[in-house]
Amino acid sequence: MESHIRSIALVDCNNFYVSCERVFRPDLLNKPVIVLSNNDGCAVSRSNEAKALGVKMGVPVFQIRELVKQHGIAVFSSNYVLYADMSNRVMTILQQFSPIHEIYSIDESFLDLTGFADINDRAKLIRQKVFQDTSIPVCVGIGCTKTLAKLANFVAKRHPRSNGVFNFNRLSHSQMNSVLSNIPVEEIWGIGRRLTASLNQIGIDYVIQLRDAEISSMRQRFGVVMEKTIRELRGECCIEFEDVAPAKKQIINSRSFGRPVTEIEDLQDALTHFVSNAARKLRDQNSITAMLQVFVQTDRFRTDRQQYCPSVTIPLITPTADTMQLQHWALAGLKSIFKAGIHYKKAGVILSEICNESHFQGDLFSSTNEKVELMKTLDALNTRYGKGTVKLSQDGSRHSWKMRQESKSPEYTTNWDELPICV
Repeated sequence: MESHIRSIALVDCNNFYVSCERVFRPDLLNKPVIVLSNNDGCAVSRSNEAKALGVKMGVPVFQIRELVKQHGIAVFSSNYVLYADMSNRVMTILQQFSPIHEIYSIDESFLDLTGFADINDRAKLIRQKVFQDTSIPVCVGIGCTKTLAKLANFVAKRHPRSNGVFNFNRLSHSQMNSVLSNIPVEEIWGIGRRLTASLNQIGIDYVIQLRDAEISSMRQRFGVVMEKTIRELRGECCIEFEDVAPAKKQIINSRSFGRPVTEIEDLQDALTHFVSNAARKLRDQNSITAMLQVFVQTDRFRTDRQQYCPSVTIPLITPTADTMQLQHWALAGLKSIFKAGIHYKKAGVILSEICNESHFQGDLFSSTNEKVELMKTLDALNTRYGKGTVKLSQDGSRHSWKMRQESKSPEYTTNWDELPICV
């Protein structure tokens, strides 16, 4: 019977950033570990031992310094190069278990297991294979819709008897009701804090209450996305697999600085770097942009300093994905909003009004083809030899704005100079 039911699995890496650090630091197994956000600001990944000590997600590290010292919590800066490489290894393994596979995030992937003989045995094999080949622990949640698969994964992580695998399709109707009546509504895929508060106000606190809510009134109050969520909770597939991720309609590249920046030259250097990253993403999806926005911000927590958070939007006469042209307009925008004497904490660029490059009719007499070929050559070289191998002269040449990473681990898998050595 199970093989005839739609069986969608969500495979989620456990405490992914922490797990990546532990792969190369086995001495940290069963010990409290946290990984910090950009500029070593807040805890964004926590081991179960750290959670048990009361470390909350997103807590600023300066607020828990005494707790870190008291319990010897290992603290790491984010090592995105390492995490991306470990993610690629996990996703490559998962592709072996289903012809229908969708990467949802750096540590999550949907698999369609419909039709396989024993779904639970296959899910257990997935966990075993990923851990054997990467040392990354994962949990597998299974349901007949993506929303139920996400909830099943939530149960798999928290129910000791599940051993990391939980399958809603194996439950009776009464068992299903019992489980859903104990899961807070905020754990549903796509239900954020504000929506949770709104649902709580009308007496919907648990998943089963939302599943059984009247669809037409909920759609009228919250929109069509809410209707899809309710239908998915009832076992009706409304969110299908995407073989190819849809092109982004907006691309943002920004960063908080490691220290306050006051000089326009440092801001210019940072912005050209951000534009370069954003333009590469634009070209990767074969798109062009017709709108560029530049913004800078001060530190809102420093009330003793002048606050200033301007932005400027620049419509582009000719849509483009040319890094040099976008950098030119970004720097012009920065000059129009820059004020001397201000301590800037963050800057960034936003590309919008994005469309496929094939949908735009260019100027017959323009000489953009040479620039297009130049950008393709730049991308090809960086793809072959590594990101940043070839770049424009002003792209990240100054380092005063770089983010703080005082506790960053080596790039064990991607840097020859930082490969782990057994002694």
